[in-house]
Amino acid sequence: MRIPLLCLLVRSFILLCFVEIVLSGFTSSFIRSEWPSTDIPLDSPEFSTPEGYNAPQQVHITQGDYDGKAVIVSWVNMIEPGSSEVLYGKLKNQYNLSAQGTHTNYTFYKYRSGYIHHCLLSGLEHNTKYYYKIGTGNSAREFWFETPPEVDADASYTFGIIGDLGQTYNSLSTLEHYMKTGGQTVLFVGDLSYADRYHDNDGNRWDSWGRLVERSVAYQPWIWSAGNHEIEYKPHLGEFSTFRAYIHRYATPHVASKSNSPLWYAVRRASAHIIVLSSYSPFVKYTPQWLWLREELKQVDREKTPWLIVLMHAPLYNSNGVHYMEGESMRAAFERWLVHYKVDMVFAGHVHAYERSYRVSNINYNITSGNRYPVPDKSAPVYITVGDGGNQEGLASRFLEPQPEYSAFREASYGHSVLELKNRTHAFYNWIRNDDGKSVPTDHVVFHNQYWASNTRRRLKKKQPNRQINLIATY
Repeated sequence: MRIPLLCLLVRSFILLCFVEIVLSGFTSSFIRSEWPSTDIPLDSPEFSTPEGYNAPQQVHITQGDYDGKAVIVSWVNMIEPGSSEVLYGKLKNQYNLSAQGTHTNYTFYKYRSGYIHHCLLSGLEHNTKYYYKIGTGNSAREFWFETPPEVDADASYTFGIIGDLGQTYNSLSTLEHYMKTGGQTVLFVGDLSYADRYHDNDGNRWDSWGRLVERSVAYQPWIWSAGNHEIEYKPHLGEFSTFRAYIHRYATPHVASKSNSPLWYAVRRASAHIIVLSSYSPFVKYTPQWLWLREELKQVDREKTPWLIVLMHAPLYNSNGVHYMEGESMRAAFERWLVHYKVDMVFAGHVHAYERSYRVSNINYNITSGNRYPVPDKSAPVYITVGDGGNQEGLASRFLEPQPEYSAFREASYGHSVLELKNRTHAFYNWIRNDDGKSVPTDHVVFHNQYWASNTRRRLKKKQPNRQINLIATY
């Protein structure tokens, strides 16, 4: 009798710790032993330029409209403008369609950029593979991409989530591990090249970063958001504008979602409605970003896009001593909306570590109420920080103790996340650590959709005694 009773107690404890209402958070004790935050030398093959005179380089694509039937193709010619035309079609080496783009360039202190091209391919068919060609003659280059399925509540789709990438050997490890996951689109939560950390804000490090990530982003869209290292406000160099390199190089479909800035916008892709916010642009009441978000949230149709995802750079909830509370003002401005509209997940970067929260909110706090601590809230998003891409600044390992009640899992390691939307009710989520060059799935979650899954959750509870117990958290 003692052994069965002991097994029952153990099973009950595991169940309590890993389903829906979790009693305590977990701080990983993993310590990284190798792979320091060292930049890849500029003469390394990872940064090699393509063969041919003035060949297009730094090729990247992103979604070009609201619903996934358009793609923006971007690239750079370093010597002269070259052609802005893109040839494309459904068959390899058979390009029966074409589109004409535009080009631009910019200067920053002593740096002058190459000729940056952006070309919109519109009217594409959903769920279709397209081949495209840029450049001319012996310098032409060919790539391909796949469009997403039609916007639908049960359209399955896989996103990668990467942040604070940089261009170190750790960055390369993250990128290569992500490319093996089967992800179809990257949600990028800011801090791209870290060019602002080099002498005189070296623009050449924008070029090297573009060549580094081309291996992924030339073949699948990355949904861009800007971080603090994209601001590049340098009065001591005579540069007083902000986001110049980022805005010139990385086009976004902001006009399609009626945004007046490329720094905040929205797209719909498969079963997800994705909202991108700018942590470093004005967002308080009646600012353009505030007004736009208020209207965009009203446009969300959970019958068609049940998964509502928000991207930003500075996390609203963070239990690391690095950048602690930097997202508090945006939390105060927007958290009530995130809860009201039942946002499923909020992904952020900035803190160079990984952390996942429980569903909590702090919307009842004010200066007189005294309710100053986050409380469990089933209508609130899960907040996930993935600022662990691998940049030269290194890891943020100074977690606050004791671990706050809102924090579910945290670890100071490099890695990326993968979010697999299965249908309107369920999604599988993994955080994958770069363990000294190896890919190690570490944090696993099953998400129940905020809009559709409430009835499903109740049915699962009734069936719980007959289910096999596993060590995967569910929300």
